Amino acid sequence: MRVPAFLSRSRTARQISGQIGEDEALAYLQQHGLTLIERNFRCKGGEIDLVMQDGVALVFVEVRKRADKNHGGAAASVTPAKQKRLIVAAHIFLQRYKMPPACRFDVIAIDATEMSWLKNAIES
Repeated sequence: MRVPAFLSRSRTARQISGQIGEDEALAYLQQHGLTLIERNFRCKGGEIDLVMQDGVALVFVEVRKRADKNHGGAAASVTPAKQKRLIVAAHIFLQRYKMPPACRFDVIAIDATEMSWLKNAIES
């Protein structure tokens, strides 16, 4: 697979693979009726890969990609520390709303070529 030039500038193979995983996850979620609100929201507290709209709910999506399921696979890599950073980032994101909408945290886990969508994967 040829990598677009804008992705290859000073980025590691791991970063490029992660970007491709996010692209795949975004396309998958859009095929399932979700709408992109923001991508790669970064703040002092952390980062959210995808912020999507699912009906009236905001969905904060963490995308994890692994070459295989060794060491527990992609879903297992969302550690308690990572979950905490996601929750902090979501709180900061929600400060832009006068009345925050209903929210949930989903994980898209990609192990090799197998994609799993874990809804409500993280509780805050």
